Amino acid sequence: MLKTILSIAGKPGLYKLISQGKNMLIVETVDAAKKRVPAYAHDKVISLADIAMYTDAEEVPLSEVLEAVKKKENGAVASINYKKASANELHAYFAEVLPNYDRDRVHNGDIKKLISWYNILVNNGITEFVEEVPAESADEAKEEKAAE
Repeated sequence: MLKTILSIAGKPGLYKLISQGKNMLIVETVDAAKKRVPAYAHDKVISLADIAMYTDAEEVPLSEVLEAVKKKENGAVASINYKKASANELHAYFAEVLPNYDRDRVHNGDIKKLISWYNILVNNGITEFVEEVPAESADEAKEEKAAE
């Protein structure tokens, strides 16, 4: 699901990929307005599925971090007001979500953006962050790893 949800640098909010043109993407805002706009080749566009958060060990995909926030908040919007929260409050909240995050490389703005994106997605009914792998595919993947 997160593969088609996009962030565009310099534009607020999140966008859903609708179609592709010759030198642009057609995207729709992920909000009540559902406004369609073009995203051109010079825009920095990134899929949420391609984003990860730094931890002490390795990077954790954004889908898993969003799932952890969902579990903490029981599927509701975030309990913290990220716009008014202090740096210490943001880091304390994020430590509950992802205890081993890299405190040197994850900044206040990263946490604010994560919470903002989570709230946008939940408010618009997008709550399935981790792709469910069908049982057959999971078994095949295990067999392939065992064969290696």
